[in-house]
Amino acid sequence: MNVKDERFSRLIPIFGEEGIEKLNKSHVAVFGIGGVGGFVCEALVRGGIGEITIVDHDTVAESNLNRQIIALSSNIGEQKTTVMKERLLSINPDVIVHEKPVFYLPETADKFDFSDFDYVVDAVDTVTAKKLIILRCKEAGVPVISSMGTGNKTDASAFRVADIFSTKVCPLAKVMRHELKKLNIDSLKVVYSEEEPKTQNRSRTPFGSQAPTDTDSTNLSNKKTAPASASFVPGVAGLIIAGEVIKDLSYSIV
Repeated sequence: MNVKDERFSRLIPIFGEEGIEKLNKSHVAVFGIGGVGGFVCEALVRGGIGEITIVDHDTVAESNLNRQIIALSSNIGEQKTTVMKERLLSINPDVIVHEKPVFYLPETADKFDFSDFDYVVDAVDTVTAKKLIILRCKEAGVPVISSMGTGNKTDASAFRVADIFSTKVCPLAKVMRHELKKLNIDSLKVVYSEEEPKTQNRSRTPFGSQAPTDTDSTNLSNKKTAPASASFVPGVAGLIIAGEVIKDLSYSIV
């Protein structure tokens, strides 16, 4: 890609031509193309990232229409990664998109070489997958940023960027702090909310009033276990995450 291309003209005054060139040459992996991850992908490609791997096994569901950027009435039932890839290429035909329609779990972990990535975004919603992604990133020396809980929230201004061991309030962050200590991981950049989760119906809020457990990965589409989610909250977390990735990559010019 040519950094002088008109599509990057509004970015160059912020990051400089050298920064945009670095972004164009960077490869980012996004695990989870849902309410958070979809907005991450959108902002990364609009922000100059030249290569992206998108990972998600799900198809677009009617219940996604309220918050997921790729979800339309016209593409319900289609593979999320395929829909996302088409959207990203329509934004920038030069971007390289690797489509991985799988759940990232121990049994599929060997499909990925984390040394291929310059940055990894964890936007999945199960503890097992989060731990494995973070561990693999640490082992490969690849920077990673992780999304904490966004369900059962209505205050989009309550998101913060911090090390996970400095977080508070978020139930998922509490669980992850405990799990990461067992893995001897002492730092992790996260986006989390300091808003108390809404708890009007506790039986439907495993990622809000209570944290997710490994069993959540057995049926992620089960309406009885799905958290409530507002149209204006997950996307904000995704945009914040994308901003951190873009800033980190563009400012780390060698």
